[in-house]
Amino acid sequence: MTTVLAPQRATFSRLHAPTLCTLPTAVAENVHRVRAATTARIMAVVKADGYGHGAVAVATAAVAAGAGWLGVTDVGEARALRESGLSVPILSWLNPSGVDAEEAATQRVDIAVGSAEELRQLIADAGRPVRVHLHLDTGMARGGSPLDEWPELLRLARSGRGRVEVVGVMGHLPRADEGDPAANAAAVLRMRQGRDAVLRAGFGPVLVHLAATSGALTDPATHFGMVRIGAGLVGIDPSERTVLAGASRWTAPVVHSVLASPGTAVGYGGAHVTDRETHLSVVGWGTPTASLGSWRRMRASRSGDAAPDRGEGVDGPDRRRHRRGAVPRGTVATVFGPDGGAVPAVQDWARWAGSIPHTVVTGIGTRVQRSVA
Repeated sequence: MTTVLAPQRATFSRLHAPTLCTLPTAVAENVHRVRAATTARIMAVVKADGYGHGAVAVATAAVAAGAGWLGVTDVGEARALRESGLSVPILSWLNPSGVDAEEAATQRVDIAVGSAEELRQLIADAGRPVRVHLHLDTGMARGGSPLDEWPELLRLARSGRGRVEVVGVMGHLPRADEGDPAANAAAVLRMRQGRDAVLRAGFGPVLVHLAATSGALTDPATHFGMVRIGAGLVGIDPSERTVLAGASRWTAPVVHSVLASPGTAVGYGGAHVTDRETHLSVVGWGTPTASLGSWRRMRASRSGDAAPDRGEGVDGPDRRRHRRGAVPRGTVATVFGPDGGAVPAVQDWARWAGSIPHTVVTGIGTRVQRSVA
């Protein structure tokens, strides 16, 4: 594996800024991949600022590629999408600051409701009808109404007619990342039970949605009327069963290089000790060291191998092969993303860090500039 280091002429005072470039064509490719796996509608979930890639850029690309819905965390995120000109239906769930019922109605945002308390408050606040998706706990105990409390939620929904309109039923798959339909069977059964109770209560038709990226790609039984694609939009399949297109490229400049003798301690606490004469380069990727956690070091060359190790920085060309010296200051390194060569992917960084790709892409700080290809 190589990290692309493209020579660039630079002055001491001005270098290539660390930049995360979002690739809309990759987002579209991932939507098309999901479309090939399902006949259900597709919701593009762009919470966490489009998984760090820019909510508007990702949403616009996804809708253009065929996503018919958008998903967000709260009504404020939905407002930004509406202001960008996106008119497709939007669902907001989690709503950590509560729900502004009037704004939800104004912005035409559906609200997910997972408890009698939430629904009671929404009914009390609504001046105009608010469209709701009843959220069933299908086996995660991390949101949604347990099935034995479902009758109370339906009773409240009936009493609130005129203020709330039940248009959907949703849940989450607790074990979809295993990529095994048998692991999802209990959740699918519970979803069917919840849906049937809603229909018996006189609501309908309702849009039923249970699967996120992994379920959409691996288990048709979970698809119902719609699938929700979040991390998959930017190239992450949590089940690791499908290779999706990386939707961003992170580049940064080499800001310092040194020729280290064998036995040189590298990084905080001497986490790595060189075993040979080594060119070391520091890449100014713009993310605070503290937030990198165990993203430690990759050994790389302009035309050789790259591998994770301990320490901080990039191990440049071996002096035995490149006697002219280390990587020049201002050389642009591709931290991850497609760049015409064997470059580390987001999944590689997550594995080296003992983390998950979602954390990598959403943890890139504000000092990294954003652009759209």
